[in-house]
Amino acid sequence: MSQILIIEDEPSLASALTAVCKRLGHTARSCASGRAGLEALAAGDSAVAILDIGLPDLSGLDVLKAARVQAPQVPVIIITAHGNLDNAVAARQLGAAAYLVKPLDLREVEQTIQQVLANAAPAAPAEAGEPTKPRLLGGAPGMQRVFLEIAHATTTDAPVLLSGATGTGKTLAARVIHEHSARAAAPFVVLHCGALPEQLLESELFGHEKGSFTGALMDRPGHIERARGGTLFLDEIGDIAPAVQAKLLRFVEERSFTRVGGREDIRVELRLITATNRNLREEVAAGRFREDLFYRLHVLEIAMPPLRERRADLPMLAENFLKTANRRLSLAPETVALLVQHDWPGNLRELRNALEHAAAVCTGPVILPTHLPRELRDRAGNAPDLESRLATLLGEWLDTKIATNTEYDAMHDALEAMALRHLLAHYGGKPTVLARELNMNRVTLRKKLTAAGIRVSEPDPGPDEKTV
Repeated sequence: MSQILIIEDEPSLASALTAVCKRLGHTARSCASGRAGLEALAAGDSAVAILDIGLPDLSGLDVLKAARVQAPQVPVIIITAHGNLDNAVAARQLGAAAYLVKPLDLREVEQTIQQVLANAAPAAPAEAGEPTKPRLLGGAPGMQRVFLEIAHATTTDAPVLLSGATGTGKTLAARVIHEHSARAAAPFVVLHCGALPEQLLESELFGHEKGSFTGALMDRPGHIERARGGTLFLDEIGDIAPAVQAKLLRFVEERSFTRVGGREDIRVELRLITATNRNLREEVAAGRFREDLFYRLHVLEIAMPPLRERRADLPMLAENFLKTANRRLSLAPETVALLVQHDWPGNLRELRNALEHAAAVCTGPVILPTHLPRELRDRAGNAPDLESRLATLLGEWLDTKIATNTEYDAMHDALEAMALRHLLAHYGGKPTVLARELNMNRVTLRKKLTAAGIRVSEPDPGPDEKTV
């Protein structure tokens, strides 16, 4: 039996976590503030601490930083309703044993506690570096997953494969991984493979010796040698020719290669990150990409979501682009509405170009719809409104259900479950907040969540919580 310290200001969540600890056979002590939590840590009787980032008096990250000095032997599990890249990376660098994002899956909480207790040693805090310029932003569920995966990637030298459509931010993600890794002070070297013919790509990647081909007037190191000790980012890796794939495989496996026209093996130690907008599994099946190379590059995969799946992030992303460009401009509400309505086939790159165009033609402090590129305004003007698009999609979904003889009650329950999952995530995974904000009966909400198979971290309401 171990004592687990819970530093959480939401009483219902603290109670749920306490119940989880007791179910695992441990005792639990709960504190509702960061200062109280640090005092409890000083007592020295806690085996694990569960720490919420959002506390009323101190940031959970500040508490974690103090805890690593005050009680370095106590592993800390971070939980938060507002996961973002900065929090995820900072938590890992400060030595957090785990990082969980609400709404919590209680089975995952149980497994995490058991795993942390089994390891019995907190992660060593990483050296804090200077803040970096590259930033990835977003609150969409797809980006929360990306933030956590990037945080894991910063703590290892394993190869990373970034997948996703063109313009989704793969290069920025690669740079962020490098800037938050132990190799941050070493070079970050980028090579775009797709636009280069085979001979030139081989020379750019591995370098060449004097006289190895027409125009090779001197020895020239390639991108691999330039990235020595740092990170090599190969974009559009799915486009490289089979002969170059074979030579790259040798380097990945042996960390050695020969320059074009050379005979001497050159050894280079670096971290490799690759990116592609192709489906490499399909390329392997079609015989266009080596299977052995795919598995060597695919140790960690991070799939970047398209912008159309992150519509709620658009206002934040637009403001960040304008700020990065040092433009003191704001977006009119109707401009934001147009941005959200657009499907963005070019993803973040298209958004940036649209805003650069708008900033160039805007003569006042506010970007209006007329300042956006004409093709974007025209497509938005011809597109159906949100409710019309929803009605169309809903009609298609209902038709498929009717074709499979689905009963009305089952259709209704499936739609309600979708709505409840979205609303619960929007309100931080807290049914009490959801019920209060939308004026719902708590008991009724609990029954609906249970019927939909949605697990929540808060305990069932007591007799005195029958109404909002």
